[in-house]
Amino acid sequence: MTKITENEIELFAIELLEKQGFEYIYAPEIAPDSETPMRESFEDVILKEKLQNSLTNINPTLEYDQIEYAVKQIERLKTTELLTDNETFHKMLTEGITVEVQKDGVTRGEIVNLIDFDDISNNDFVVSNQFTIIENGINKRPDLILFVNGLPLVVIELKNPVDENATISSAYKQIETYKSAIPSLFIYNAFCIISDGLEAKAGTISAGLTRFMSWKSSDGKSEASKLISQVETMITGMLNPVTLLDLIRNFIVYEKSTKEDSKTGITTIETVKKLAAYHQYYAVNKAVERTIKASAEDGDKKGGVVWHTQGRGKYL
Repeated sequence: MTKITENEIELFAIELLEKQGFEYIYAPEIAPDSETPMRESFEDVILKEKLQNSLTNINPTLEYDQIEYAVKQIERLKTTELLTDNETFHKMLTEGITVEVQKDGVTRGEIVNLIDFDDISNNDFVVSNQFTIIENGINKRPDLILFVNGLPLVVIELKNPVDENATISSAYKQIETYKSAIPSLFIYNAFCIISDGLEAKAGTISAGLTRFMSWKSSDGKSEASKLISQVETMITGMLNPVTLLDLIRNFIVYEKSTKEDSKTGITTIETVKKLAAYHQYYAVNKAVERTIKASAEDGDKKGGVVWHTQGRGKYL
């Protein structure tokens, strides 16, 4: 019996992502010490040239200086609070960055959009492996990183299913190690995916292991067959460009709650980043679609009901 290796799982995932429209880049070929570098140093986690080109294409009416200002705003997101930076970046990603524009002697604000949510084909999708990052002298290399317009939005950690020590838990712990060792990568992270080759789950940088969820449908109409690997279902159902950008734009929230220390009486605000599970994603989009049809001039004015079991996030 031939054993499946971690490298084979990685190549399988890359092949699936290429079928979804991602360009594959072998990271050592664009490393700072390569003949065709796309990074100035191993500390860089953004593919800056791709970012600049994408912003120019998406915002054709803006000048070079305005695009550069937006790029610098993105690069400057480095405080001591990772989740705060991540939330600030998410706002930039979904709402754009305001820049000043002089026209006819009048200064006004214009928006630099980082993603073209209306024309998916106007964005640049890349999957890269062996992407070495060095931060504070620590060298790490996540399995796969998905870049959209040069921005590292998804980190994927894959483990070998035939290794008894390579569990979904160990994949999660590896992500936690990356967050500690190379936090700059996670400033720009939308969500992470962990897999042991059999199971595959997605979650945010604030999620515990129990909050990482499977994606069980590739089309939102039926659950995928048990004979299809969870990695394949997740890539085709969740990581296709249309769903990926829809999730980023409409299905990530930063939920805040106050917490009082019973001993000191000090109140703090706690933030949790939440990503919709597959059933929430498909149900909401179906509900919106149905409501639009029902409320149209010739609609039947009947919206319908979303049914979920208790504790499945209906309120959110």
